[in-house]
Amino acid sequence: MEAVTDDTPLELDEDVLKRRRGRERRGKPIGRYLMCVSVSDGITQIAVMEGRQLIEHYLSRPADDVSEIHGNVYLAKVQNVLPGMEAAFVDIGTPKNAVLYRGDVQYDDKEFEGKGRPRIEQVLKAKQTILAQVTKNPIAHKGARLTQEVSLPGRFVVLVPNSSTYGISKRLPESERKRLRTILDRVKPKQHGIIVRTAAENITKEEIERDVRRLLGQWDEIEALAGRSQAPNLLYREPEMAFRFIREEFNKDFRGVVIDDAEMYERVRTYVESVNPALVDRISYHDPETESLPLFERHHVHEQLRKALDRKVWLPSGGSLIIEHTEALTVIDVNTGKNVGRSSLEETVFRNNLEAAEEIARQLRLRDIGGIIVIDFVDMEVKANREAVATTLRDALARDKTRTQVFDISELGLVEMTRKRIGEGLLESFANACEDCGGRGVNLDDDLLAGSGRAGRR
Repeated sequence: MEAVTDDTPLELDEDVLKRRRGRERRGKPIGRYLMCVSVSDGITQIAVMEGRQLIEHYLSRPADDVSEIHGNVYLAKVQNVLPGMEAAFVDIGTPKNAVLYRGDVQYDDKEFEGKGRPRIEQVLKAKQTILAQVTKNPIAHKGARLTQEVSLPGRFVVLVPNSSTYGISKRLPESERKRLRTILDRVKPKQHGIIVRTAAENITKEEIERDVRRLLGQWDEIEALAGRSQAPNLLYREPEMAFRFIREEFNKDFRGVVIDDAEMYERVRTYVESVNPALVDRISYHDPETESLPLFERHHVHEQLRKALDRKVWLPSGGSLIIEHTEALTVIDVNTGKNVGRSSLEETVFRNNLEAAEEIARQLRLRDIGGIIVIDFVDMEVKANREAVATTLRDALARDKTRTQVFDISELGLVEMTRKRIGEGLLESFANACEDCGGRGVNLDDDLLAGSGRAGRR
């Protein structure tokens, strides 16, 4: 049985297409971002450029059917429940069992009415069959993370089946939120929840309603497939990476999408024509047979990727960042380096830290660093300067769509922060652990250790 997928174009009537094309002809400003999609030997890479600067990179391999499963919906089987961990290990058909935490478990309120939130062992039992969605890809030795609250993303709305969820993107202006709230009151299914996305700005009621109907059809297919399947089984597969990115991100802020694979270009163009015809002219084909340079070489993507994989990052004024990864966290050390300043030590350090705050936010986004992050800024004596650096860091991180939490600079000049971890990160995508040192970065002197052992036995 084939899993439900979401890579088919929407069927729009000619009136809708004309209205969308009309909006584009009103002379809206061209966006500042460029998306480059390169396909080679089944490997797809996406580079997002702001001006000439690489700000995001994504990579998908043919084998990522196992590792890149974020958003997939499964009919799963509970393997065992661990009350002491408030979690359950669940078989979804991948090499490693996924984990479902108590906070992500759905239950019938009527069954536990007046008893508070039930314990996980009261809701789940071993060998029980459940419907679950992946919220985090498997990383290293950890399995995927699951939730029982399924959400199906469309172009303009997100459908949350069997939920009372009701929301509108906070990124939209209040006047637009009010207009969309009126539309949502009319199109929201009674038994399901709806979240309106930022992409719904200036979108008509008919288009939103059509998106809702398509998602409802997807959910009906998923339920039908679940009814005739045996766990574990994949019920819904997220579309391949390029389509996911276009669905989630491609809007008027992008000046274009350039693709170097003819088949991918035709499919993406057809998809954009169906979901946002106003932007279809921004999809272009980079023919590797006729162009003088490969797509990524033309935009210096590989050159910038190599720099992004280095542990040292230079700042414009001569300072530097040292980025080190550990099992538990990532540590970023800020140095003044060649930056000697002009007026005073405090001023030099302050300016260096401001540059570092901006660059750190870019590096976290580009390298896709997640988990706990500790930043060691150069010590500043003036409290107002420390607050200004923290504000600059938060403002720069606000441009990152991945959720972050930042604490104030401590007296030691340290900033503790977290960034939601979804994937494995840029370094892990391009590197394998060294067979000689096992990823430790050092080789032990086995002869000396053996000699020490013999000497100790004498």
